[in-house]
Amino acid sequence: MKLYCCECTADVEARLTDGREIYPHRPDLGSLPFWKCDTCHNHVGCHHKTANRTRPLGCIPSPAMRQARSRIHAVLDPLWKSGRVRRKAVYAQLSTLLGREYHTGELRTLEEAERVLEAVRGMGQVQP
Repeated sequence: MKLYCCECTADVEARLTDGREIYPHRPDLGSLPFWKCDTCHNHVGCHHKTANRTRPLGCIPSPAMRQARSRIHAVLDPLWKSGRVRRKAVYAQLSTLLGREYHTGELRTLEEAERVLEAVRGMGQVQP
């Protein structure tokens, strides 16, 4: 399957594998599907709890992109989970900012992730 790889900065022919290869020290993840870039060895998980269990969660992140996405969710998730804002409204604003439908797993560059993080931090400053 062709997937964008953040490390390689290109669409790559990703290889479907499983958790035994990606996380050999985690037997509990052994049967889960993952897409792997054999050039840089990064990987992305799948929507394994859906009918299409091998559908990737997004593009293949580099380690730095994986950390950036985690930082975004650390600010974003408490914002909508607290009830201060609706999740749908936050994602709509981020979609407008990016000019396409927002999903954290589809962020491709650290610059893009930083823009999103700053926007989310700004949303957190707004009082209800």
